[in-house]
Amino acid sequence: MMVTPTDPVLYSFRRCPYAMRARLALAVSGTRGELREVKLSAKPQAMLDASTKGTVPVLVLPGGAVLDESLDIMRWALANRDPEGWLARDDAELIAMNDGPFKRDLDCYKYPEYCSADARAHRESGLAFLREIDGRLAGVGQLCGPARGLTDAAIMPFVRQFAAVDRQWFSALPLPHLQGWLAGHLASGLFATIMARATTWSPDDSPLAVTLPQLSPGDWRS
Repeated sequence: MMVTPTDPVLYSFRRCPYAMRARLALAVSGTRGELREVKLSAKPQAMLDASTKGTVPVLVLPGGAVLDESLDIMRWALANRDPEGWLARDDAELIAMNDGPFKRDLDCYKYPEYCSADARAHRESGLAFLREIDGRLAGVGQLCGPARGLTDAAIMPFVRQFAAVDRQWFSALPLPHLQGWLAGHLASGLFATIMARATTWSPDDSPLAVTLPQLSPGDWRS
């Protein structure tokens, strides 16, 4: 099915945690649109024309309006349709802690050569945030209660990235609630859907309309 002028276009990169959380909200909301997987080392001019930031995700709305902040994309999609009530579980303060101090610790832990920093010190600093999350998850299962919501989707991709730096070390941490929460999200059908591989988009490609939660890995197209 071809896209129409009434369909949004999402520029994304599969492994980017900001793009992941945008895709999670677009998927759970059932938003129909065109996915354009980009190569960050060769960003398409169409994306740069839409947003001079040059980072993903970028959502171009019908009529030309642009959302280039992942949380804005999440809240836009869920404002249109929110079948699981994610907006009711939006802890802006916790998300800000994730996007600020924890993200800085994550970057310097994963890429110490770019930070001129002590990776181990930043790992320990990031661990303090993980302990807070583990405590919040105890007895409830998700960050804002028993059901997943916007806060879980916004934070989980970054915890996933932190865990992947040294899986053995992470697996040995005494954080059972956090580890179970992360494993559950990674094993979900929703996450499998948004992580299906897509070919890199080219301006020469024919646009294909997609509704994210209905896709299986074999159906995913840019």
